[in-house]
Amino acid sequence: MANLLGNEHSPYLKQHQNNPVHWQAWGAKALAQARAENKLIIVSIGYSTCHWCHVMERESFEMQDVADLMNAHFISIKVDREERPDIDQIFMTAVQLMTGRGGWPLNCICLPDGRPIYGGTYFRKEEWLDVLSQLQQMWTKQPEMAVEYAEKLTKGIAQSERVPTEHLAVQKSDFSFQVSHLQDIVKPWKAQFDPVNGGLLGAPKFPMPNNWESLLQYAVLLEDQEVLDHVNLTLKNMASGGIYDHVGGGFARYSVDERWHVPHFEKMLYDNAQLVSLYLSAYQQNKDPQYKRIVIETLDWVKREMTDSNGGFYCALDADSEGVEGKFYTFTSADFEEIRSLPENDPHKLADEDLDFLWLHFNCTKRGNWPEEGTNVFFHDMDADNLAAEQGFTEAEWDEYLQGLKFKLYAFRSKRIRPGLDNKQLTAWNALMIKAYCESYRVLHDEEYLKSALRATQFLQERLRDERGKLLHQPTDSNRSIPAFLDDYAFTIEAFIQMYEVTFDEQWLVEAKRLVEVCLTHFYNPEEGVFYYTSDEEETFIARKYELMDNVIPASNSALLRSMQKLGVIFDEPKYQNIITGALMKLLPQITQYGTAFSNWAILLLHETLGWYEFILSGTETDIFRLEIDAHYIPNKIVLGGEASVLPLLKDRVSTEAKAYVCKNRTCSLPVKNAQQLMELIN
Repeated sequence: MANLLGNEHSPYLKQHQNNPVHWQAWGAKALAQARAENKLIIVSIGYSTCHWCHVMERESFEMQDVADLMNAHFISIKVDREERPDIDQIFMTAVQLMTGRGGWPLNCICLPDGRPIYGGTYFRKEEWLDVLSQLQQMWTKQPEMAVEYAEKLTKGIAQSERVPTEHLAVQKSDFSFQVSHLQDIVKPWKAQFDPVNGGLLGAPKFPMPNNWESLLQYAVLLEDQEVLDHVNLTLKNMASGGIYDHVGGGFARYSVDERWHVPHFEKMLYDNAQLVSLYLSAYQQNKDPQYKRIVIETLDWVKREMTDSNGGFYCALDADSEGVEGKFYTFTSADFEEIRSLPENDPHKLADEDLDFLWLHFNCTKRGNWPEEGTNVFFHDMDADNLAAEQGFTEAEWDEYLQGLKFKLYAFRSKRIRPGLDNKQLTAWNALMIKAYCESYRVLHDEEYLKSALRATQFLQERLRDERGKLLHQPTDSNRSIPAFLDDYAFTIEAFIQMYEVTFDEQWLVEAKRLVEVCLTHFYNPEEGVFYYTSDEEETFIARKYELMDNVIPASNSALLRSMQKLGVIFDEPKYQNIITGALMKLLPQITQYGTAFSNWAILLLHETLGWYEFILSGTETDIFRLEIDAHYIPNKIVLGGEASVLPLLKDRVSTEAKAYVCKNRTCSLPVKNAQQLMELIN
């Protein structure tokens, strides 16, 4: 019999609708029932493409004996962590305090009022039954012990949100950020570099796009060749390894080994949006054709498999199909023989010599280069492009040849049962993808990329705002409307700034600034100098959290402050500058000590230290000027332009006359009138 999750819209919750467990979604009704019946609560958190969530479901939540115990003595609540990241943050902090680690599935047992008393991640069936039985006995015989522990843990959760306030920097009125602070951040980072495989030492290996964007900017602006070489070693290995889908485009979430070879096969929108931006930056810096190919193929995958008819973007593709991780993506020798045996008139047949080439190119073996599973995960030599050039291929010929072969492999693979799609459309992740499309248009000049960005922005404006103009976390459905969290605002603001820089339509800057003011009104804590993750208009559960550490996605605080940094320059707004300076001063010890966990803060500090180049473009030739600027990697640039404007930097500088200025530190060059002269200024 289906439980209450059948009425939900979240793909993750619907996956559990036929479990014998009496699951409910998070909400006032479930919490009220727990209090009324004086039952402990099980809060089980995951997401639809989570492999170990699927495993625990099969082993425990689909089993009748497990369900009987849970149904008799507990109120069981399922939470989609992507739909309710605020709830996930609270219980993740609790589990990390209890066990020293976290992850998903995340399982917490709580008092009837929701305060956690025990938790962990994945439990085997017998462990799970044992934990539940012991906690139920304690609640029956010694409830005061559970209450006492809940009080201590709740206090710990609240204390974990304390922002550091004591540091020498805040006590010195003459303090200023120095290049030495940036070098202090990167020095311990270098000690973790994997000199063979790129990335950081050890396994598993996550792409962590913002880490490498931070190091790329540092390496270029401070001329550190060692760091630049390691960034490129990392990007080349990722692009060549099995973590990248060489047939269909896009990156998996991480590799389980240190060589970027065998991935955890789920594909996340947020990873790929950021990786498109990262590879574009690297392509601007060194014009490596492999980087360009990665961007194009990944955006092709996004358009083909991750874009809704409304213009917005879906969340993720599962790692599993037919109950087997990676089955959709891997190839055995039998698969190659099946392709070889296709009739000659089959449009997807590959010639024998092409199959032989692919077998060697992607390092396949009869046993399988993933021998534990007896199959092949495609990867190729990091210097494959150079080897092709040595064989006489031009760059265009090599791309055309590869794409033709990949198209036929993709058609063969498409006949398989596909992994599950998480079709949620989240504001923050959509904004990341809008930004990536804008940047792709600027660097690769494909009009389709701009069209995709504009369509997605229209979707965001129409479906991801409420009647007051405030953002939503996802489109309202028949069950609930979820107000936006700080990351939704931060990445939307960032996307709107990018929309301005590719269109010079000032409505996007005005809207970005309006959203910043919403954040200052409803999220900012002036006493701590940082922003809460949730609005003051929403009810607080246990603790009102900050998101400060950069992870796979940059922290909402660092992302918002980076946009405020640019808007502060554009609008000449000193209030923004004061907030940024205060936050950086407080967090400087953490940023310096843990660069990998504060990489976006490091970019903020980099720009705060070195300043911005403001390019002001005027007249009907702005696109020509912009093409020249975007042909170069200038990470600390702001591009503004038009024929008329009220922006402080543009006032009295723009008209119908074609000209360009470069400004820094409130000082501007004399205007130049053609791209060649602009190039000389850039140099």
